[in-house]
Amino acid sequence: MTINQFSQRPGISLNRDGKTASALVWAPFAETVLIEKNSTTKIALSQSTGGYWEGHELALAAGDRYQIILENETFPDPASLSQPDGVHSPSEVIDLYRYQWTDQNWSGIMPEQLIIYELHVGTFSKKGTFEGILPHLDRLKTLGVNAIELMPVAQFSGTRNWGYDGVFPFAVQNSYGGAGTLQHLVDECHKRGIAVILDVVYNHLGPEGNHLQKFGPYFTTKYKTPWGEALNFDDAYSDGVRHFFLENAQMWLRDFHIDGLRMDAVHAIKDLGAHHFLAELKQNLQNLNIADDRNHFLIAECDLNDVRYINPFKKGGYNLDAQWCDEFHHALHALTTGEENGYYSDFGGTGTLEKSYNHAFVYDGIYSPHRKKIFGSSTKGQPGYRFVVFAQNHDQTGNRMMGERLTQLVSFEMQKLIAAAYMLSPFTPMLFMGEEYGEHHPFLYFVSHSDPELILNVQKGRKKEFKDFMTEKEPPDPQSEETFKKSILTPPEKWNVAQQKLYDWYRFLIHFRKEQPVWQGDARKHFKAETISSKLIKLTYRNAATTMVCFGNFSKEAASVRQSGKIIESSASEKYGGFAKSSALQADSGRVNLPPESFTIFEIS
Repeated sequence: MTINQFSQRPGISLNRDGKTASALVWAPFAETVLIEKNSTTKIALSQSTGGYWEGHELALAAGDRYQIILENETFPDPASLSQPDGVHSPSEVIDLYRYQWTDQNWSGIMPEQLIIYELHVGTFSKKGTFEGILPHLDRLKTLGVNAIELMPVAQFSGTRNWGYDGVFPFAVQNSYGGAGTLQHLVDECHKRGIAVILDVVYNHLGPEGNHLQKFGPYFTTKYKTPWGEALNFDDAYSDGVRHFFLENAQMWLRDFHIDGLRMDAVHAIKDLGAHHFLAELKQNLQNLNIADDRNHFLIAECDLNDVRYINPFKKGGYNLDAQWCDEFHHALHALTTGEENGYYSDFGGTGTLEKSYNHAFVYDGIYSPHRKKIFGSSTKGQPGYRFVVFAQNHDQTGNRMMGERLTQLVSFEMQKLIAAAYMLSPFTPMLFMGEEYGEHHPFLYFVSHSDPELILNVQKGRKKEFKDFMTEKEPPDPQSEETFKKSILTPPEKWNVAQQKLYDWYRFLIHFRKEQPVWQGDARKHFKAETISSKLIKLTYRNAATTMVCFGNFSKEAASVRQSGKIIESSASEKYGGFAKSSALQADSGRVNLPPESFTIFEIS
């Protein structure tokens, strides 16, 4: 049997009769591989080809706890579906097919229609579970978003973590509720017309409870990543590693009905082989779409400004559906906050924001002073929806020393301007949880490891990272439960008047975008951004049906421009907590008054 003939998911899979199970373990250097069931019974697996060990019709049932014995050393299953007592305890056999789905009529959402809402399960609600998200789904639907993006849910150590320290890629975090409750959440989202995107990490594994290297050469010394040795996607024995992660992606899409995967830092997936892992992943997804008649998709996080990731196969690309565009965030953030340290030194003023509006990447093959080299590639011919833009996300907020949101950095009026600036861009917009009402709580970095040495290293590393910023303050202790609690969102019943007004503005923007023809399909074809002054930018959408003109005044001073047409809405309006009456915006002789820190929308017949 060859590797390509293995269609079975790694680990323990219950057979359809529910009374027996099959096992598949990749351990190419092992002499013997056994499964220890409920700490008593030992079941030997048979050696197959490609470094695999397998067993069929095994006496394993749902609820059984088990471990894998390699050369007399016992480990949880690296492809475990459930770790009910954490990363250091035995794995559990569960039945992924037990859940009764009700989304048979759901076909998914096309990538060009997405309006994404990123959330962290543990801090989104007071419960900190999948179940805790359910009461908020109707509010999110009313807001207008049509996709939620869950930060990683693969099992990590402890109960508090961003999720990027996962060590069991197939197991759903026990403290969030496990596999069945995630399936239920997805089902409930689909009932409301909301897609679910899952953040997955295929570039590294976390440090605590990571036993993959004991099973086989999952890592390679050929490459280094920020987290150490790279996962082995192209070195000797890489077939087994590729199979492991390709099957992981298939599981989320097939067995959990996840609509799309957001893949963390794909530039750290090192693969110089003839058929890149990401291209193979996309081909598998296309086959699944045909089989399931659904619209599954892949979104990449990448900091290389490289369109190879989204280019079609025929152009030598990996054909991913979209990628995050950090540079839009950087341009918008530098302009509105005045921050110029670090990578923000490459941005600032309306010029770089105009460049990003028109080209997505600011550095698209030009010299970057911060990087001290020519950087990036041209986005010519790329549809706008292939770039996901945002004003905040978990990284840009949580990687600040104090986890400040824009609420703490800019005025209320500027928050509304920022919202419109990216929500009405020609790209795919993504909100970060709490942004829609101006959450005042920070989003901090937190962990709950059990290894004292690892805890100390994380604490020291956080202080080292911010040593140049530590004057009167020190970074919050990531291990402290209080750090986690400070990051929990404010429930809607406790929002103040200003927060409700901001929510109303976001709701208007989202529904306006969804209703207007200029944002249907590839909005980039109809779009042009122009810098009017160092603090004033003009956005124009023009198609056969209508012309839409928007002005973003990023100055603290009012501006006046000549503009015909009907004023559709302004962020400065009284109904959104501003001070401007509609009659005060239209001046004499065809001129229009633009209040300080405002966004104004015109329609020209």
